[in-house]
Amino acid sequence: MMNRRRLLGFGAGLTGAVVTAPISGFGRAADRLLTPGQARGPFYPRQFPIDKDFDLTTVAGSSGVAFGQILTVSGQVTDLAGAAQPGVLIEIWQVNGYGRYHHEDDPSDKPIDPNFQGYGMVLSDGEGRYSFRTVKPIAYPGRAPHVHFALTPKMGRSLVTQMYVAGAPENERDFLLSGIRDKDRRNSLMAPLEPVRGGGELQGRFDIVLPKVS
Repeated sequence: MMNRRRLLGFGAGLTGAVVTAPISGFGRAADRLLTPGQARGPFYPRQFPIDKDFDLTTVAGSSGVAFGQILTVSGQVTDLAGAAQPGVLIEIWQVNGYGRYHHEDDPSDKPIDPNFQGYGMVLSDGEGRYSFRTVKPIAYPGRAPHVHFALTPKMGRSLVTQMYVAGAPENERDFLLSGIRDKDRRNSLMAPLEPVRGGGELQGRFDIVLPKVS
């Protein structure tokens, strides 16, 4: 497992990973909108897992792989002027492939997946890029499929937001998402998921725009 992670070019450990995977094609500065904030929700971890790196689909010490369709989420963190934001601590958490959080307060009767971390963290690299390997989020009662994000930059305000799956039918009924009245701002939280060539995995891009630090 560790050899595979080294080959992918990711670091692991308590301080997160600096991502070096190439990402290109980001929009012009004039096209950027501040990423809307969203509620943190009740399932942010009270106690972090020992293994909390970029790869949520495996757990240190176990040979199993998380249940669900594997998804790689990558993107770039910039400010409103388009300047890359390196060294931003990026955290994600979400339900497992059955639809349950790794959290003691989740009342779901869905099973806990011992091979799914439920939470991960990385640091954006020198060009503001990041990447996570997780599973495709699924809907659960009252919510569209989503991944929670928390970003803590070196300077400036922190941001908590959520990434949604573009085209998911539950998006129209999600109370948090529909609370964003402006269509462009709402669409900025959508990540189209596409199949990875030659396999059954998915990939998606979610760029995040933070306020410019004066």
